[in-house]
Amino acid sequence: MKSQEIRAKFLDFFKSKQHDIVPSAPMVLKNDPTLMFTNSGMAPFKEFFLGNATPKNSRIADSQKCLRVSGKHNDLEEVGYDTYHHTMFEMLGNWSFGDYFKKEAIHWAWELLTEVYKIDKDILYVTVFEGDENDGTKMDQEAYNLWKEIIAEDRILLGNKKDNFWEMGEQGPCGPCSEIHVDIRSAEEKAKIDGKSLVNADHPQVVEIWNLVFMQYNRKANGSLEELPSKHIDTGMGFERLCMVLQGVQSNYDTDVFTPLIREIETITNAKYGKDEKVDIAIRVIADHVRAVAFAIADGQLPSNNGAGYVIRRILRRAIRYGFTFLDQKEPFIYKLAETLSHQMGDAFPEIRKQDSLVHNVIKEEEASFLRTLDQGLLLLDKVVEETSGKEISGAKAFELYDTYGFPLDLTQLIAREKGYTINETEFDAGMQAQKERSRAASASETSDWIVLIEDESEEFIGYDTLSADVRLTRYRKVTTKKDGDQYQLVFNMTPFYPEGGGQVGDNGYLEAPNGDIIYILDTKKENNVIIHFTKNLPKNLNDTFKAVVNEDFRKLSASNHSATHLLHQALRTILGDHVEQKGSLVSPKYLRFDFSHFSKVDYDQLQEIEEFVNARIRENLPLQEKRNIPMQQAIDEGAIALFGEKYGDSVRAIRFGKSMELCGGTHVQQTGDIWYFKIKSEGAVAAGIRRIEAITNLAVGEYFEDIERDYSAIKQLLKNPKDITKSISVLQDENTDLKKQIEQLLKDKAKNLKGDIKNQLQEINGVHFLATEIDLDPNSIKNLSFELGSEINNLFLLFATAPSKEKAMLTCYISKELANERGYDAGKVVRELGKYIHGGGGGQNFFATAGGKNPGGIPKVLEKAVTYIS
Repeated sequence: MKSQEIRAKFLDFFKSKQHDIVPSAPMVLKNDPTLMFTNSGMAPFKEFFLGNATPKNSRIADSQKCLRVSGKHNDLEEVGYDTYHHTMFEMLGNWSFGDYFKKEAIHWAWELLTEVYKIDKDILYVTVFEGDENDGTKMDQEAYNLWKEIIAEDRILLGNKKDNFWEMGEQGPCGPCSEIHVDIRSAEEKAKIDGKSLVNADHPQVVEIWNLVFMQYNRKANGSLEELPSKHIDTGMGFERLCMVLQGVQSNYDTDVFTPLIREIETITNAKYGKDEKVDIAIRVIADHVRAVAFAIADGQLPSNNGAGYVIRRILRRAIRYGFTFLDQKEPFIYKLAETLSHQMGDAFPEIRKQDSLVHNVIKEEEASFLRTLDQGLLLLDKVVEETSGKEISGAKAFELYDTYGFPLDLTQLIAREKGYTINETEFDAGMQAQKERSRAASASETSDWIVLIEDESEEFIGYDTLSADVRLTRYRKVTTKKDGDQYQLVFNMTPFYPEGGGQVGDNGYLEAPNGDIIYILDTKKENNVIIHFTKNLPKNLNDTFKAVVNEDFRKLSASNHSATHLLHQALRTILGDHVEQKGSLVSPKYLRFDFSHFSKVDYDQLQEIEEFVNARIRENLPLQEKRNIPMQQAIDEGAIALFGEKYGDSVRAIRFGKSMELCGGTHVQQTGDIWYFKIKSEGAVAAGIRRIEAITNLAVGEYFEDIERDYSAIKQLLKNPKDITKSISVLQDENTDLKKQIEQLLKDKAKNLKGDIKNQLQEINGVHFLATEIDLDPNSIKNLSFELGSEINNLFLLFATAPSKEKAMLTCYISKELANERGYDAGKVVRELGKYIHGGGGGQNFFATAGGKNPGGIPKVLEKAVTYIS
């Protein structure tokens, strides 16, 4: 059974059980501050489990893309070394939100596995929660009895809290679970060792295939459990493992989920899978990691140096490193796998096909960049080795390579071992631990339970229509972080405060109590469908009715920039082409930032045209046309643009200004004239195929023009108030060009005069005409002088040092080609090694090289050491 059919049969089965089949949510989470990525099938449904929203259908099934590379669920280091852990994987799941419970979940799981997929009952085992004394939970007798009806009792095993109690996080919904395990070992192996003894023992052929979670508790901040008012079902079946079982192979990588990628890697690299374990691990790592990286990019997360972007960059760099070390790939190649992935998975996940050009280009650029970093790292490692006395390299130095250049320890160890050195792993581990502790301390937070003041109140956002309202506090909690100290998170029965989302920053403002007390709201965010208001203090009387007031200037400026973002998107698609898609945005009161797909620099004339397009729409004073709670498909049919990587519900809000129409939850001006004016400040590259425009509107434009006016006036004064300022600057430029020519001629004359002095200073050492001296010339003149001397004198070795400023030093080394080619002298090596004395480095060819540094005080040491290369 092919993987596409396996997925389809799962969804069809649960459709027949009245489940609503929903598409996978994006793997990258946009509006959940507690998670970077969707790390389980239930993550997109957290708001339903928490009771903060009601699903359209109480029964849902899907195949969810998941990523596990950080935090509690971290499988990264196992990937490639075993055959069943992955970074990105598909989780097949069926869900019940207060509808059916254990009986249906267990019976349907068994029906699907044994009757639809026809898995042999004799290779299946199930586990049931044994209870936990500390939590005060008893054995899950209900689940045990249900399993007894359909499977032999000796195949029902008891599992502890670690294996058979599932929790969403430190707090929140949780419950016991029943896992279904499969034993796909050979008959001979089964005869030797009973399968039940290998369940949950990390055996590669006795693996968990499906987890049925019975959500019936809520974990409180103090660690205690309380019963949930509604009980839910949350199941997750590993798609890749299921394919392994149904396709009769012993590894996930031998299924048709991975074999097309593995065959393509073999073709590109000329490596053979199945011959050498190190090569096999590298191929498995690359096949796994390219899926994770490609789908993350397709879902809107580009590699970067922080947050979720850094996680994606780290995964890709791990794959590049395995290709570099074990498959001898020194040029980008992983990007070529994007086409295979798009062809293979595009039907089930259309986003990977739609974004294949972006995925291809971003991965290629990242590969090229990291391969250059690897080259830098190799040079630095050479330097570390040369500075090492003995045969053990400092672990602190190895950690510096890792921390600064992303140079992994195992690659450092591999290269060091080839040179006959070892790494002090204890020191490296100490550096890594210190970094983790710093990171943990910076992000450490302590969150109390929600204290509920009013039950069963549904929060309502009314901020589209008003900036103030009388509100009541329904619940609150205290949060303590190292960065912000103590803060309170408040939830109201209704709120005019817009929560951060869709690129727009959250509102701020204040609460006014009946007695006149003011509580400042510092920020507003959304978590699991609840709007949370951040304050430093709590009101004295929590049961009062408060007047909630949004900062009007903050909101109006944010709205101005948000509406301008829509007009900018329209302008880009009109002027550059329909290939332009939004890839990210930031809307704040001060400025807007817009990332979009485009594969070349936007030139000056195009930027002028884009700016004029937006300002023309502003002058037209187009009215806001807003449609709330309309069906998603209706909005798309009417021409609305759905934004890249966003998760939309069945009902959406559509915003139209003239011909610009987008799905958007943000706040906007009532007519485009309120924006006043639009001005682009910058345009540049963010990643391969992604450009970024930063722009300003409204008050910020007024300030921008005032700054320009001040600068213009200052320039006029410097130029003695000419009538034609452009002509005056042009005259100055011409004079400057003439002066430069004069200086160049003077430097040439100076160099000619120096040439005779240098010839007189040359020493003959071991058959080499040698001189190391400090010289007062510019770099170009030094180069010309060196080559002139080299054309006149054989066996020449020159080292010139110069200090253009108090904080800058430069070295130039010239070596006659006969010395470089016949006697092995190397100018590049000379400047690299001597560069450390001026706190810098450099390189070049074996006959000519330069280096720069920040320490002119090191020049005497450089000149002293230079002679050692001759003698």
